[in-house]
Amino acid sequence: MSETVLDVDLLAFEQGSEKDRKVVIDGVMRSLKTGFVYTSHDMSQDFLDQVYEMLELFFTLSTEEKQTAAADKTNGQRGYTGLLVETAAISDVPDWKEMLNWGKNLPVGHPLNLRYPHRFFDNVFPEDLVPGITETLETFHEQVLELQLRFLRVIALGLNVSEGFFDSIVPGGANLTRAIHYPSMDLAPNSSHVWAEEHGDINLITALPRATARGLQIQGEDDWIDAAPPDDHLIINTGIMLEHLTNGVIPTGVHRVVADPAQPGSRMSIVQFCHPTPWTVLSPLGSCISSHNPQRYAPITAADRLDQVLWEINLLEDNRRVG
Repeated sequence: MSETVLDVDLLAFEQGSEKDRKVVIDGVMRSLKTGFVYTSHDMSQDFLDQVYEMLELFFTLSTEEKQTAAADKTNGQRGYTGLLVETAAISDVPDWKEMLNWGKNLPVGHPLNLRYPHRFFDNVFPEDLVPGITETLETFHEQVLELQLRFLRVIALGLNVSEGFFDSIVPGGANLTRAIHYPSMDLAPNSSHVWAEEHGDINLITALPRATARGLQIQGEDDWIDAAPPDDHLIINTGIMLEHLTNGVIPTGVHRVVADPAQPGSRMSIVQFCHPTPWTVLSPLGSCISSHNPQRYAPITAADRLDQVLWEINLLEDNRRVG
């Protein structure tokens, strides 16, 4: 595995020459050997500031007030999830974090709603507590999803498939945005808790705009590497579904979040998980299978693979792995 996370220019891919496009594609594919890449983007930094300001207002509320935004029976896919719930698959100790989750509401009667009622839920926002948060967070979700689709076109060409390959399977997916508040470790119940233990995301790719403090670390060959994107860049990391689809050509970006002793206090970040539609069959691409890389994975639907991981990370409300 390469130890170098590269910085690429998404806008050069979209607006540059054919040579510029090839440089970006090559950089992305080399960087994703780590499971991570940094990219320029055109989302407004002022808008991102507004998003964080609203989220800070929410997370500073009392536990009782935040709990009014909980969404029961959604398995951590909507609304507020409190501290010490989500647990990395490798661990029995819950992460020291709380979350607000949202996505895109589907129209009543949409076939995905009918076929996967346990996958698609209405958003639950604390609008009464933070006026204006609903429109702001829904707009944020749409803007980041568009950035993810644009970036997936780079990855598609790097995999020798059509540039629009992912456009055909992502819209309508169970795409999820998650705002995460990591309280100061001084408040943690005991020293066994970390902000977020080592894990890989389940989805295709995850997008992470700038966080409010350091803490994200990438698994290297022998040690952990601090994520250090250039200012105002987006972090992209790869998920389990993309590894499955690419037959391991693009590995899952394993990472953790730990408090930096040199930067005490709390941390906030926002991540957006980009999923294929649940009925997508994750079957390794022919372009990723060769005599040197024979097929590693059997086909499985995206819905089934997600259910497996939700249980592993302790988010199935009626069947918690860790009590």
